[in-house]
Amino acid sequence: MAHGQPTILLVEDEAAQRAVLAYNLAAEGFTVLEAADGEEAMMMAEEALPDLVLLDWMLPHISGIEVCRRLRARENTRKLPIIMLSARSEEVDKVRGLETGADDYMVKPYSVSELMARVRKELRRTRPASVGEALHYEDIELDGETHRVHRAGAEVKLGPTEFRLLSTLMEKPGRVWSREQLLDRVWGRDIYVDTRTVDVHVGRLRKALSQHGGDDPIRTVRGAGYALG
Repeated sequence: MAHGQPTILLVEDEAAQRAVLAYNLAAEGFTVLEAADGEEAMMMAEEALPDLVLLDWMLPHISGIEVCRRLRARENTRKLPIIMLSARSEEVDKVRGLETGADDYMVKPYSVSELMARVRKELRRTRPASVGEALHYEDIELDGETHRVHRAGAEVKLGPTEFRLLSTLMEKPGRVWSREQLLDRVWGRDIYVDTRTVDVHVGRLRKALSQHGGDDPIRTVRGAGYALG
């Protein structure tokens, strides 16, 4: 599994259902983390900072609604896309789920293809390049599907690491990323890489983007990290 793939945290207490969903998500190319209850879900969301949470309403100990409320109350998980899964089809339950902060709500039984479409829709909003969308920033164009980059119409040759680095920066122009955050997103959490490696690859990316002329679009923020623009 290449890093840079979106990570989905799947929170479902029924093992059989969890296995089916995990299998389908992995088949779609997502990295899947699994939690069987609310406590575990909170811990994993905090540690792994996934790109999206699929959250079952009926969980032992802490309900899905409560997990959702807590994720929304915490600074680093506040904007995390959450899709709630529930056997409760009452309109009032759906409203309650959405009011607690869920981005979407699906009633069981649902079709897997419909669920995947909803997952992609949420990721398109938060991580467009990871689901094959094209990104644009000034005269730079990145195609998530074909993995090609152009600047002012000229093709820019990038290695896979530089490509992931650029797509991360382009998904949130202006946002300052620390070296640690870039390591997590671009290299993956389980690989030991020195933060200086980030500087080396940013240097390569800068050189590649300016090979046909044009200003350096990447800004170094002293003591903080890097930003695009």
